Amino acid sequence: MSPDRFLTELASSLDRLGVLARQPEDLLTRPVPACPDWTLKDLFGHLGSIERWAGEIVLSGKFVEESAPPATGAVTWFLEGTDAFLGTMAALDPEKPCWNFGPPPRKAGFWRRRQAHEHAVHLIDAYQASGLAVPSFAEDFMLDGIDEILTVFTPRQLRLGRMPQPEGAVTFQVPGDRSWKVGQGSAEASITAPLHGMYLGLWGRSSLVETAIIKGDKDLAVRVLQGPLTP
Repeated sequence: MSPDRFLTELASSLDRLGVLARQPEDLLTRPVPACPDWTLKDLFGHLGSIERWAGEIVLSGKFVEESAPPATGAVTWFLEGTDAFLGTMAALDPEKPCWNFGPPPRKAGFWRRRQAHEHAVHLIDAYQASGLAVPSFAEDFMLDGIDEILTVFTPRQLRLGRMPQPEGAVTFQVPGDRSWKVGQGSAEASITAPLHGMYLGLWGRSSLVETAIIKGDKDLAVRVLQGPLTP
């Protein structure tokens, strides 16, 4: 996907998150299903922190520590920061060297991609917490999100020892020709799901163990799904 497409998706998610952040107070205290320790208020506080953190990194090109959200007024704090954050993401040069946790070469364009998916996933959380149907996204965007998980996050989880090395390889497949492999050697299991279901499931917003078609060594496939594939 092009850098401009990531920016378009990010702007769309921010618009929809802004609407949900302006809901009545009683709705903002609802729990987030995928993050049971969070309410919607906590979710918006997290986004406010992530946005300021990513923005500072892009502007400096260097790693900075993420700051915690304020103890009170986190939703307003989130809303107050979105314009500046989107402006920073729009103004960045995707080819400029910049710290990030992806594979080399490390450039600023990483952050448009990362924040587009960060906000899409948390938009799903906000919709679920608000009792709304899960939003849909463009097919190319969901394909890219699956690729980000399986080629950026999962290798990092394995490298950092946050996920045990699989005893065999498992393929992830969506309708069409796209597939990804986790583990070494020939595939001993496959996990197949529709595009939207795979995108949700890899982020833990639905259960691929329950909904995907798993062939081959199911126990291996389940262990890989339990990862954790993402932080």
